Amino acid sequence: MRLSRYFLPVLKENPAEAQIVSHRLMLRAGMIKQSAAGIYSWLPLGLKVLKNIENIVHEEQAKAGHLAMLMPTIQSADLWRESGRYDDYGEEMLRIKDRHGRDMLFTPTAEELITDIFRGHVTSYKDMPLTMYQIQWKFRDERRPRFGVMRGREFYMKDGYNFDLTKEDAMHAYNRHLVSYLRTYERMGLQAIPMRADSGPIGGDDTHEFLVLADTGESEVFYDSAVTDLTFGDRDINYDDKAQCQSIMEEFTTKYARTDETHDEALFAEVPQERRKVARGIEVGQIFYFGTKYSEAMGATVQDGDGKQVPVHMGSHGIGVSRLVGAIIEASHDDKGIIWPEGVTPFHCGIVNLKQGDAEADAACEDLYHHLTKAGLEPLYDDRNERAGGKFATMDLIGLPWRLTVGPRGLKNGVVELTCRKTGESEELTPQAAIAKVIAQYN
Repeated sequence: MRLSRYFLPVLKENPAEAQIVSHRLMLRAGMIKQSAAGIYSWLPLGLKVLKNIENIVHEEQAKAGHLAMLMPTIQSADLWRESGRYDDYGEEMLRIKDRHGRDMLFTPTAEELITDIFRGHVTSYKDMPLTMYQIQWKFRDERRPRFGVMRGREFYMKDGYNFDLTKEDAMHAYNRHLVSYLRTYERMGLQAIPMRADSGPIGGDDTHEFLVLADTGESEVFYDSAVTDLTFGDRDINYDDKAQCQSIMEEFTTKYARTDETHDEALFAEVPQERRKVARGIEVGQIFYFGTKYSEAMGATVQDGDGKQVPVHMGSHGIGVSRLVGAIIEASHDDKGIIWPEGVTPFHCGIVNLKQGDAEADAACEDLYHHLTKAGLEPLYDDRNERAGGKFATMDLIGLPWRLTVGPRGLKNGVVELTCRKTGESEELTPQAAIAKVIAQYN
């Protein structure tokens, strides 16, 4: 992609309405534009990051054996009346009527709809276990939408739902999701800590939120600092192995880590004083086990091995895909702009031509662009006729992990400059060596 042909409406000044870093930088980097309070258009750069995050979620869900599907954004109120949640959910639900006067709603979550799908097609325990998920737009009519995509009204979310015959099987699904989420977040360059949380309007006794520590987090969190030493790493996971998934769940949830809603001062006092930490956290996902709450209310039963009709055990599992864009920026930025982790970056490398129109510099940039593209990477070539300082500022603002700088002076010595956005370190390399080093970062 060439910047002269790209739509990247960067802003030089900080927008007055942006209160936190991620909102400010997403607006300045031309990633989003507000269309109404808490509702945003995703511009090309923002959409690329959003889709990269979505792809990671899909890949990790597939590894865990979960099936992708897609449900509508508009639901019938009748299903919610069956479950008893239509009146209980509150003003966050956007209630509407169609032209025939039927009560409808814009989806905030889809437990009822997925339960209706299940009960219409599954009648025997032989067709279980079953876990399906979608990544779809949701709407919750926040009283005070703020902080950009961190607390918007319309948001992009992965919501998954498991159906199991017994509680034991459903808790394995719970553990399986926890394990897959740990790997998902680490692939995005994040440490998301599972914390005992409150279930809210979803219901159920077992639930963990995944929180990224950040000063701008909306939740106060209490934790044993030892949890921040845990890493998932490159483990070989068999998601059908109940013992392995249970072991990992215990490893990451045994140490004290809770949100303010479930905080227990007596239990917290048992943590060694030097390890007791109080901070702010950004919620980026949550998993629930709620048993037969929806299956009993909506008649989602199957015939078990003894021929009896029994309600299925269920859970739901969410990842805030659009919220993650903001969370990653909150966790990874400096005073110059965003610093994208390699796993989610919109472009793998930036190419800056210091003297556009110079035959040698133009040819060298084209060659870099060609070889990186041929290697399966996606570079962003700043081929605009702009001053060098402006080009560097744009690259720092949009936060690509690597920058190749090409100019006549360096080319006379047979080198280009490779700069790491995260460390700020630069080195002069031959074009071939620079290309090889960039490619190696993504293999």
